Amino acid sequence: MNANRLNALSEWTDRHFKWLLVAPAVLLILALSVYPLLFSVWVLFVNYDFTVPGHGFVGLRNFTRVLADPVARWSLWVTVLLSTINVAIEFLLGLALALAMVKSFRGRGIIMSLIIIPLFISPVIVGQAWALLLQRPFGPTNYILSQVLGFEVTIGWLTQAPWNFIALILADVWQWTPFMFVILLAGLTAIPPNLYEAAELDGVDGWRAFWWITLPQLAPMILLAITFRILDAVRLFDTIFVMTGGGPGTNTYSSSFYLYTLGFTQFHLSEATAGAWIFLVLTAILITFLVRRLLRAEPT
Repeated sequence: MNANRLNALSEWTDRHFKWLLVAPAVLLILALSVYPLLFSVWVLFVNYDFTVPGHGFVGLRNFTRVLADPVARWSLWVTVLLSTINVAIEFLLGLALALAMVKSFRGRGIIMSLIIIPLFISPVIVGQAWALLLQRPFGPTNYILSQVLGFEVTIGWLTQAPWNFIALILADVWQWTPFMFVILLAGLTAIPPNLYEAAELDGVDGWRAFWWITLPQLAPMILLAITFRILDAVRLFDTIFVMTGGGPGTNTYSSSFYLYTLGFTQFHLSEATAGAWIFLVLTAILITFLVRRLLRAEPT
């Protein structure tokens, strides 16, 4: 009898072996992804607040409170502004670097290695480093500017608008321009050289070759790089947390920083969850738009 049971168990194991291999991963995904997602859906419609006892049903009140909050609207505007400026500058600098590095020359490998170093540094470390450089009165930035310009510079890079935004842009551009550079350089090296040879035989100059050959051939990689960077840029949190703390006041609140403050500082977890879902829907719409454009982009 025991032998029959062992044989049956062995046959069952053989038949379901592939499912047994993936079962731990599936259980881990369910525990760390699906369950929190379903729990957040429940939190949306109750008063899950550490400052108020009970979890009574409140319907759509959490959504209306977030939508009516001027800080939420301001943080969304800051997110759009910083993401747009950061990605635009990073794209232009990344493209310029890629064009400069696409041809082989002596020392090219060393220069490329130096360019991509910021990619491997934690955003928290990047933010702290830039904060030390820009902080008044101990940071060297104001002193260097004073020596160059010939008069005393006392800019509060982390405490005064619009300088605090400029500081955040500097830190983000320094870290993520290499990301654009790597992707665009890969796209440039994949362009067939015979296209440029044919253009040169036809008397096409460098600018027109860039406009009519390089950009159309590079369009899919450009959209890919911009899509990835926007998806990451809209989640800007680390450098804001370290450099400005969202201040002065709520001046440099991004959406991520606003949701963090609402949920983990003020303990309004239901409202923070509602805001996160609103932000998720807006991001999903943006992703859909960018991916559709990416799928339609084909080299000509």
